[in-house]
Amino acid sequence: MSDKSKISLSSLRQLAARLHARAGLNRYSAVEFLVALILLLVVTPLVEDLRQAMLVESVLLTLVLGSAVLAVGADRQTFFTALALGVPAVILRWLSHFWPAAIPFEAFQLTGIAFITFILFSLLRFILRATVVNTEVLCAGIAIYLTLGLLWSFAFLLVDRNFQQAFAYSNRTESGPLTGFEALYFSYVTLTTVGYGDILPLSRAARMLAVLESLTGTLYLAVLVSRLVSMYAGDRHGAGDASKATEEQCRA
Repeated sequence: MSDKSKISLSSLRQLAARLHARAGLNRYSAVEFLVALILLLVVTPLVEDLRQAMLVESVLLTLVLGSAVLAVGADRQTFFTALALGVPAVILRWLSHFWPAAIPFEAFQLTGIAFITFILFSLLRFILRATVVNTEVLCAGIAIYLTLGLLWSFAFLLVDRNFQQAFAYSNRTESGPLTGFEALYFSYVTLTTVGYGDILPLSRAARMLAVLESLTGTLYLAVLVSRLVSMYAGDRHGAGDASKATEEQCRA
């Protein structure tokens, strides 16, 4: 192998190492994922009536999915698994945007559900393995809660398109399928157990999904709070032991 080839190969390895290092769950990636989720929730209702609403939603979803890959890519295997699940979801989203008649509606929803489920599992594993409460853990915990609502919105859209009269609306004058914002709205209202009653699940599948989401949201908050409290108490206990040891050394 020539010297130039060796230098080129070394440069490629260094570039790959830098990309992988930036892809990990660092102090910024979890924050960026949380910001992308909040941006999706805030901007979606504001652009719903615009002509380019679908384009804006596609851009925001791409941003969310891309930041999710970076947020869970702490190791090489997790990063490439998230990438393998996220890329088809993004491609199908844009194909359905430009050629909606050629792409089945369920294609993006199913790939999105698979990808988001993996993201939730990876973030939850990160929180359970964490030893101290810091910015990464807090942002990951909030991001999981918001991602749960996004996951169930995909499921509600699937049910609405495949079951007749899956939902009833008290604030509509015309009948039609569940829109993207309505799915998000109903999902987060159900997740937080607010239940305004303007969108009601009628089919058995829709009702069961609503029940499961309510249970998941309640149980997750209970588990998250208990986990954070236990980590904080353990951190305080460890700091106290270290302080006592230091005092004893000073006295000696």
